[in-house]
Formats: sequence, C-alpha cells, structure tokens
Amino acid sequence: MDIAGLFAAVESHALALGVFERVNMHEPKTSPGSGLTAAVWIQAIAPVTTSGLATTSGRIEFSTRIYTNMLTEPQDAIDPNMVAAVDALLGAYSGDFDLGVTGVRDVDLLGQHGVPLSALAGYLNQDGKLYRVMTVTLPIIINDLWAQVT
Repeated sequence: MDIAGLFAAVESHALALGVFERVNMHEPKTSPGSGLTAAVWIQAIAPVTTSGLATTSGRIEFSTRIYTNMLTEPQDAIDPNMVAAVDALLGAYSGDFDLGVTGVRDVDLLGQHGVPLSALAGYLNQDGKLYRVMTVTLPIIINDLWAQVT
C-alpha cells in the first residue's frame, strides 16, 4: 500500500482548492485557529468483496474534517462557507477517480463497499471553543492490497 502517496494525494486536493487556512495531516490536538481548517486522518481499513483468488483488495477510509470557529462573523455565512468548501472537496475527489496513485481502483463514490463519498455536519468543543465542523468520508478502493497465502 502506498500510504504516503495516498496521504499526499488527499492533501494536495485539499490544498489546491485554496479555501483552507491550513491543511493538517492529523487530527488537531489543540484549537485549529481562525478561518477554515482541514484535518485528514485514516478512519478505517478493511477488505472488500471484489477481491481476486490470490489477492485481497481493500477499502481505505479517510476522514477530512473541516473546522471553523462558531464565533466567526457573519454567523449567517458559516454554513454556506462550510458547504462551499465541502462541495469543492467532493468535486475534487469525484473528478480524480484514482487520485493519481498506483493501485487505487477508485474513490467509492456511491458506496459499493460501505459508506459512500459523503459529508456529515456537527459541532466540536475543543479547548473550550465551539467549532462548526463537517467531516468528509473519503472511501478509496485499492486493488490487490494483500496476498492470500496458504
């Protein structure tokens, strides 16, 4: 598995949008600051049923959480700005089906092997500050990830 290549591809898509103040390749341990912040991490790894007879293909699920402080003004712009960033991110992942990484079969757009490419909104309290967040689920299917040995 080219995990470094996967992380680099996910990061470059987020950075190329130009909408984030920062893109972290980890969950922040402290308040992420002002503006829109994106944080990326691995959420799950599992085999998929479309594997072959000698190798097992897998599903790598990335989470990309977008943060903004709930005290951002104007408050009526918080959700529209978040949704615009999520829309751009989903479009970037949809438009680059294999992320340019060797072995990637596809981004599981429609959820053939679990949760599809999607986003879920919520709130997060970090360091005593309330953040509006949207977490993007980015499922990536990788061919022939593990050899099946008898």
